[in-house]
Amino acid sequence: MRGITRKLHHWKSGSLILSIALTGTAWADKQKTLAATPLLPVVPVPVLPLPDKAALVKGALYHPDWNLFNAGNNGASGFGVVNGYGQARWAEDWSALKRAQHAVQNNDWFNRLKYVRLNQSGSIWMSFSGEERLRYIFENQPMLGQAGKTNASRVLLRNQYGADLHLGEHVRAYAEFLYGVAGGSNTYGYQTGAQRESLDLQQGILEVKGNLLGAQMGVIGGRQIFLDAPVSMQSPRDLTNVQQTWDGFRGYAIWKRFRVDIFDFMQTNKLPQKVFADGTNYNARLYGAYTSTALPSFQFMGQKSQMFTDVFFLGYLYGGAAASIPTVNTGSLQKGSSRRDNVGLRLWGNIGPFSTNLTGIFQGGEFRPAKADQHTRAVRAYAINGSITYSRPDWAGKPGFGLQGDLFSGGSARNQDGAVGTFATPFVPLPYYNDLSLSLTSQNLIGVGPIANFTILPTLHLKVHVPFFWRASTQDAVYGGNSKIYNWRNTLHGGFTGTMPYTQLSWNFAPHWAWTHDIEGILLSRGMRDVGAKEGALYMQTLEFKF
Repeated sequence: MRGITRKLHHWKSGSLILSIALTGTAWADKQKTLAATPLLPVVPVPVLPLPDKAALVKGALYHPDWNLFNAGNNGASGFGVVNGYGQARWAEDWSALKRAQHAVQNNDWFNRLKYVRLNQSGSIWMSFSGEERLRYIFENQPMLGQAGKTNASRVLLRNQYGADLHLGEHVRAYAEFLYGVAGGSNTYGYQTGAQRESLDLQQGILEVKGNLLGAQMGVIGGRQIFLDAPVSMQSPRDLTNVQQTWDGFRGYAIWKRFRVDIFDFMQTNKLPQKVFADGTNYNARLYGAYTSTALPSFQFMGQKSQMFTDVFFLGYLYGGAAASIPTVNTGSLQKGSSRRDNVGLRLWGNIGPFSTNLTGIFQGGEFRPAKADQHTRAVRAYAINGSITYSRPDWAGKPGFGLQGDLFSGGSARNQDGAVGTFATPFVPLPYYNDLSLSLTSQNLIGVGPIANFTILPTLHLKVHVPFFWRASTQDAVYGGNSKIYNWRNTLHGGFTGTMPYTQLSWNFAPHWAWTHDIEGILLSRGMRDVGAKEGALYMQTLEFKF
């Protein structure tokens, strides 16, 4: 620990322990939601023009009105964050422009593309969306020096365009197309289909919806991103050029204080990299149900408070490298397939100025070895994740200060007969949640550290996260992103892994434009350095245009 402290002292403190998160737009900053969601996914969202009140639908900001589930910038609805523009572009709803004053309709040239009337009554209309994103990533020791490359410079360009067709109030279709280019020097990981993508259908859905039994109900079928899960378990994989999408369906029903989402998906296969060649990967399945209940609101410290209780089941079926587990021999892996049954409870929302988030997950299931002469093993793993943030919007910089803690269980590679105790997150937890560099992932991991965020200007946002990491079980391996299991285990002494202070600064310097800088330092324990792990740093710069 003293070694880590000395390293922190010698590094420029401003470049290592500050971090920035874009949490809204200039106009959304002026709005009040019922509850602030802690650690919402970081989504660079360009600033939109301030709409006239006549352009809003019962307080909804360019998304359907989900009543209490508008909380957390629409994140409580299960369709992802919508701050003007959404993580899922089909979660936006620009029909408010139909009733807006002409001044509002014309104050942004791109408004003419957000609501295009196709019949006289306006019941049939179309909305267009687009994104151009240029990203540069530099890593001097990627994957703790185990990627086979040093001083890797990666340049990623994403071209993504969509069209949303509304056929009356009950039917709509959305299609989104993607073309991804990747280059650079000393690159790695470009053969996976997550960075380079020929022109292909990224998302394509058909939704049928309406009001039934007092709820807003709908069924969405087709290829889509899925966001109705804790960010510690799954994300849309937005760090890469190509987001993770799923082929299947989901059905939802949202009442005033209760909602339910039922889903069954197969992962989209991004290989081979040919024009319109994406198929379905039948070796990776995600299915289950998610429910959320809005508890009665109350007052605390003079502020309206709203808490939500979520109960969910997420089922994973997967094989390949992600399902492999360590064996007794260091560096050796046992191949197979796995079924993971995740039963979870989440309590989150705001208590006065405090944003809270507490999630507990039990993971059962089984691991089935690839070799027929090896017996199937049960899975008994768990995860506990929590954070609390104190916000003062009346102070300069509108700061929020808090603490985040995580525990993802580990097992024992020496025990090859009992239950597998290592928690698994095969479908990409949010990189911004713990480790942007993907050097570590949410397996056999304990993490705790302070978080802070600031709104320096309405268009300039800052976030700080300084997590310290340990192995949850010293009898288990160290796990990295992209299904990486490091060879160190028996020669690695002690549980402390290191600290990875992270900084992000995001500036919406013009309407539709966002410029983001991410910096992460990777400072390791003596035990990690002794077995050959390399310290380093990551710098990522992103220039994004959206409409």
